[in-house]
Amino acid sequence: MKSFLDIEKNSDFPLENIPFGVYLNNGKPDICTAIGEFIINLNILENSGYFDTCSFAGAKPFSEPVLNKFMSLGKNARIEARQKIQELFSEESPLAGNNKILDEILYPLSKAEMLMPVAIGDYTDFYSSREHATNVGIMFRGKENALMPNWLHLPVAYHGRASSVVISGTKVRRPSGQIKNDDKPFPEFSKTKQLDFELEMGFFIGTGNELGNPVKTDDALEHIFGMVLVNDWSARDIQKWEYVPLGPFLSKNFATTISPWIITLEALEPFKVEGPKQDPEPMEYLKTKGNPTYDINLEVYIKSEKMQEPFLIAKSNFKYLYWNIAQQLAHHTITGCNTRTGDMMASGTISGPEKINRGSMLELTWRGTEPIKLPDGTERKFFNDGDEVIIKGFCEKEGLRIGFGEAKGLILP
Repeated sequence: MKSFLDIEKNSDFPLENIPFGVYLNNGKPDICTAIGEFIINLNILENSGYFDTCSFAGAKPFSEPVLNKFMSLGKNARIEARQKIQELFSEESPLAGNNKILDEILYPLSKAEMLMPVAIGDYTDFYSSREHATNVGIMFRGKENALMPNWLHLPVAYHGRASSVVISGTKVRRPSGQIKNDDKPFPEFSKTKQLDFELEMGFFIGTGNELGNPVKTDDALEHIFGMVLVNDWSARDIQKWEYVPLGPFLSKNFATTISPWIITLEALEPFKVEGPKQDPEPMEYLKTKGNPTYDINLEVYIKSEKMQEPFLIAKSNFKYLYWNIAQQLAHHTITGCNTRTGDMMASGTISGPEKINRGSMLELTWRGTEPIKLPDGTERKFFNDGDEVIIKGFCEKEGLRIGFGEAKGLILP
């Protein structure tokens, strides 16, 4: 696909991508897409009649402040919208010479203030990386008991806090809480000394399911609108004390950073691959044809106050996840639990077979015993105030690159 807009070879946003997001335009939120180095204002395009031939035109979904209405229209509307946008910005489009409308709808991506693209109703965080679960299990329970007895039978998850999901670029304040040191008889209240990232991805529900009607694995992708990058910030010392018996609470509810662009499953289709072999065989309601997933390269960088450029500390891949997104949604709803447009579900930390593939500081530094050396001469066991953590994601195959942009956050005291 070729566009009349200039698109760099390594751009995250070629014409094949067509992500969806929301940016601040003259003091108000506008729905948009990105092509190359430009934001395209879909609200203005819609009000100018460019979507009038689409089946969803009467709903005017791009005149909303968030994507929920558009997402609720389902897969066919999403496909139709993407095709119309690709047609409008193709090399042969008459829009190419229409400077009046182009001046209204184009805005430099580098100057845009991106906003939360979705009104998130509920947020669930899974724990679906076998490598991550094994690493953490070895640290806290030993090699013989690394995986809990249920882990290979179901996608473990907990319910997170939707109100503190924040957009990339939002500063993250170091949380305080109860911390119990091994050499002290009682817990103390203080700032966390073990602030960590978790390299994750998330998916958004487009069309939900009714209460009492589980989603089958074969139908799950029909309900999913698209995916984002996720940093599930974690306070490990608070987590260690609080997590028994009901799991994490305050150690994770202070911030979860997501990337601003939702990448549709249609854009990711060329990068579908087979995931890890599942043994034992999943129960009937969790079975999928193979273990379909996506080949998405993930990178984590740190930039301290003294550094000019971010420094790569981890590389992983979405395809390492043991449980796929269809299984996650099927398991979530098997009790009849309903999901709604805008619900977000995160993958859990995505680690892989090598040390560089570990998706948290807890694993990378092995509980702080193997600090990471940074180019500025300092070391990190966990993060310091003033550190900026940046997650990037992209797919590449046969000259096609589909990117996610980045999810970043600067740590404040």
